Amino acid sequence: MNHIHSERPAAPRGPVALLGVPVQAGTHQAGCLMGPASLRTAGLGAALAELGCSLRDHGDLMPELAAGTVAASSPTLRRFGEVAAWTAAIADRVAQCLRDGEVPVVLGGDHSLSMGSVDGVARHCRESGRELFVIWLDAHADFNTPETSPSGNMHGMPLAALCGEPGLEGVFGGGAPGPRVSPDHVHLFGIRSVDRGERALLNRRGVHVVDMRHIDEWGVAVPLRRILDRVKAAGGWLHVSLDVDFLDPSLAPGVGTTVPGGATYREAHLIMEMIHDSGLMGSLDVVELNPFLDDRGRSALILVDLVASLFGRQVMDRATAAAPAF
Repeated sequence: MNHIHSERPAAPRGPVALLGVPVQAGTHQAGCLMGPASLRTAGLGAALAELGCSLRDHGDLMPELAAGTVAASSPTLRRFGEVAAWTAAIADRVAQCLRDGEVPVVLGGDHSLSMGSVDGVARHCRESGRELFVIWLDAHADFNTPETSPSGNMHGMPLAALCGEPGLEGVFGGGAPGPRVSPDHVHLFGIRSVDRGERALLNRRGVHVVDMRHIDEWGVAVPLRRILDRVKAAGGWLHVSLDVDFLDPSLAPGVGTTVPGGATYREAHLIMEMIHDSGLMGSLDVVELNPFLDDRGRSALILVDLVASLFGRQVMDRATAAAPAF
């Protein structure tokens, strides 16, 4: 599964800050709290160090969950107060990492953690005057609300919360009101499982969607290049959120919400390589890894390989896109 790689080191903006977030409050399936430990065991730190990255491993975040007393807007929301406590703690730590000049890599944990990580990045973007864009690599849209969610699990709601959908504001506690990211700056990529209520909301809010039908017809390079060109033209900040279930479950079975027909190994690596080549990514989530459901670490190992590609690992040195060599 490994490449034969070039020795050319990557050049991230600053030290890479690894932050473990062993949260599973947003899902009904136990096990993803072991995700950060599994990624470390699979060699994530060593892979980044081999690429010349300066590493700062902040260990695992452990918020004071007793502080999670925020009342849910709906009785259908599961473990809302706990998710709100994690959100506040993650946002504070990510914002601090960015103030310290670090590149935060948040290791999950279920996808509810992105409410905190993106909130922290949004604070930094407001302070620095940058427009925030998000690429959401996932099988699911994660745009449910208390009214549309069939389960009440909050790992299916982070994008709706971040885009300011009513009923989820309280998850951000006393933070600044309003959306953390504009729906028009969100790009869903690779989705193939959308609830009916989500579909209507995505259309109304103008969220950009590249589903697997689109990828089947056009591949990943064409739509991704359009997204990256848009971020670059805006001088924007790019946050990447990578859910394990973006990949086909034949490659990465270690996730509680598998959906057949996901990204192939090479499609996923091409995405990572193109994002790295763009130089636009400033922050990253890696979420939903559940070692309890994995097969001898396969999912953790492929995620480590993908993150390495995102930080510059490649088979051969290449000319820039502006000056191809044939």
